[in-house]
Amino acid sequence: MNFKKKIFSVSSKIDFDNLTWDIFHYQIKNNKIYKNYLQSLEVDPFEIKNISDIPFLPISFFKTNRIFSTDITDSYDIVFTSSGTTGIKSKHYIKNLNIYIDSIRNSFEFFYGSIEKFKFLGFFPKEKEKENSSLIYMVKYFIQKTYKNGSHFVPYTSDKYKEVHFLHNQNNKNIIIFGLSFFLLDFIEKNNHLKQNKCPKKIIIMETGGMKGKRKEIIREELHGILKKFFCVNEIHSEYGMTELLSQAYAKKNGIFQCPPWMKIYIRDPEDPFIHVNNNKIGGINIIDLSNYLSCPFISTEDLGRKINDNEFEVLGRMNFSDIRGCNLMFPF
Repeated sequence: MNFKKKIFSVSSKIDFDNLTWDIFHYQIKNNKIYKNYLQSLEVDPFEIKNISDIPFLPISFFKTNRIFSTDITDSYDIVFTSSGTTGIKSKHYIKNLNIYIDSIRNSFEFFYGSIEKFKFLGFFPKEKEKENSSLIYMVKYFIQKTYKNGSHFVPYTSDKYKEVHFLHNQNNKNIIIFGLSFFLLDFIEKNNHLKQNKCPKKIIIMETGGMKGKRKEIIREELHGILKKFFCVNEIHSEYGMTELLSQAYAKKNGIFQCPPWMKIYIRDPEDPFIHVNNNKIGGINIIDLSNYLSCPFISTEDLGRKINDNEFEVLGRMNFSDIRGCNLMFPF
């Protein structure tokens, strides 16, 4: 069944709930790994009455299994690999790359409008551009689609920084910088001698997390304070996504994230993974990402967070047993 059109047309809670049930039943019929997981829990899926009671597959399954919701497991378009620095890396076998492309574009444009009005700058180490990272693929896609606006990757040793650093917009496009936290800090240290004459008017700094053990962890407020001062902006934006999913949440201020309409967050009790806690309680982050229906849209992550309300949440770091996540998650703080 092709859910693609319905997923990116979700506009209400009723739409989301109805489609979630359809995709859940599609999963229990077609996803062998997920079906076996439910059986191991002795869960009868047809007795589940509330969406919040749907079991979430531990994200660690992506380290040891190919997660598909189809019998054809040897056919896929691309494999995204996590960049964790320890242990076995997660692998997400993408059956239909066009769904991922639609998801990253629709997720971004839901919060920021058409990508065509932006000039995208990617601040990543050169070697990262060659990795099978979902984040790098996303930024490459944005750059390729807006190259006429001057979009490109910017190595921090490049003379192109003279163009980036005061960010004069000859084509009157908004500039958006996507960058890993540790690399943005390295970049600032190397170029801190450069001073701005005036603050740019149309610039968004989008930090995507990822200290990756390369720098000492710092709290979000300290990181954002450094970025604000150097780039002369009032707010720092953040992106939250991961190898194992297809959609992204975005934060425009103070690390408060919102999801696109086809994605939803639940917070589970840190001591009982099958119970969800109320708003403003800290626990593990569970995610429904309906665009992920060809692998598994019900994922239990290894991140800690809290829901503020039905539409907003915070990411508060990693659970103690988890290995350090790479570039596709927020840094711990």
